[in-house]
Amino acid sequence: MVRLGLVGTGRIGQLHVETLLKSQIGELVGVTDLNLDAARACAERYGVPKVAHDVQDLLHNYDIQGLLICSSTNTHANYCLAAANAGKHIFCEKPIDADLARIDAVIHEVERTGVKMMVGFNRRFDPNHRRIKQSIEQGKIGTPHLLHIISRDPAPPPLEYIKVSGGMFFDMTIHDFDMARFLLGEVDEVYASAAVRVDPRIGEVGDVDTALITLKFLDGSLGTIDNSRQAVYGYDQRVEVFGSAGVLRSENVFPDEVTLSTAHSVERGLPKNFFMDRYLASYQAELETFVRCIAEDRGTPVTAHDGRAPVVMALAAQKSLAENRPVKLSEIQP
Repeated sequence: MVRLGLVGTGRIGQLHVETLLKSQIGELVGVTDLNLDAARACAERYGVPKVAHDVQDLLHNYDIQGLLICSSTNTHANYCLAAANAGKHIFCEKPIDADLARIDAVIHEVERTGVKMMVGFNRRFDPNHRRIKQSIEQGKIGTPHLLHIISRDPAPPPLEYIKVSGGMFFDMTIHDFDMARFLLGEVDEVYASAAVRVDPRIGEVGDVDTALITLKFLDGSLGTIDNSRQAVYGYDQRVEVFGSAGVLRSENVFPDEVTLSTAHSVERGLPKNFFMDRYLASYQAELETFVRCIAEDRGTPVTAHDGRAPVVMALAAQKSLAENRPVKLSEIQP
């Protein structure tokens, strides 16, 4: 049984706790949070034996083999460095950091100490996305030419979150940057157009809420990412890959598959409205994969380098938007 510690007992942290309890793939030895009352409440709710005063207290526990980092983004890099120095394997929610130099410091320490690290890009583990990836690899659509990712949230996050998130390219589009790279490979160039169309207050705090991003891949294929912070009909998550021999397309996930057809209309329910409902299976699968990598002593499928690449793309998108031009990823330096 792989023994784990958790830092960050918010929504995602508790989801991972529930996954461990349901799947029984690992044992949660202790939890901590900057808000110790929240950590105590989590421990009491799920029967976790230890509440640590801070992450160092947790890492000094020799029983713990790995650390789940589910805290706020600005703490990720420091906790990764502390875990690596303590010889603990690392699961870190995205992004590792918004600063490439700090990400590189984490990568260096992970490689120096030899611990395993996995970054939480859960959408790679979604059954629909994995089916598209496998079909591309099997040559079912020939050579890919065009990728289109639609990713629209049902409602904007709170303004207080937007102020510290690094902006939409970092807190939202970063998943789509990773998905583009996961499906078609390395990106060469990014061109971002964006606007404030949902809530003027988002613009007042320096962010955007609507974006269209074009990608040029190293192999010559092209891609688009279509983002909005508000799709009134639900959580809109679709992918299309067009190739020389066909097309792959995934649709939204619905609570049921029933349609009502009458002489006047064809009706069905709205798609799932919350990311933790839409991607619940993928969150569970990614954590189970991380634990198996420790138990079986093998490499993780989403490495620290995989965590770095979408940050470079997000920085390129920010630069593109500011300068109104295409930006090559080679222009982004640590």
